[in-house]
Amino acid sequence: MPLDLFAGIYVRDYAAVQSWYVRLLGSEPAFLATETEAVWQLAEHRWLYIKENGEHGGHAVLAIMVDDLDAQVAQIAERGIEPAAWEEYGQDTRKAVYHDPEGNEVGFGVIPN
Repeated sequence: MPLDLFAGIYVRDYAAVQSWYVRLLGSEPAFLATETEAVWQLAEHRWLYIKENGEHGGHAVLAIMVDDLDAQVAQIAERGIEPAAWEEYGQDTRKAVYHDPEGNEVGFGVIPN
């Protein structure tokens, strides 16, 4: 079954956090859907967007699974963002947790094969 994923994060102040996501994700958005919504393509058919919604901002929890977690964390660190926490779930399953300036949680994790 083909799968497209559009995962969204509501933020209270788009202008204040958009640059943080550029640093976290390592690129400018693929496109701006509106003046207060930016969209990144993480992989083919897999998208992440931030959108201003003051009432709901700051409550998102998102995990992005990658092949090489250590390399991903090192690249993010080069852009000036360090994990707020590390989580381990047993036998090499782990996640680096980041919090945007509004408290939304974006984790990068790895699940061993």
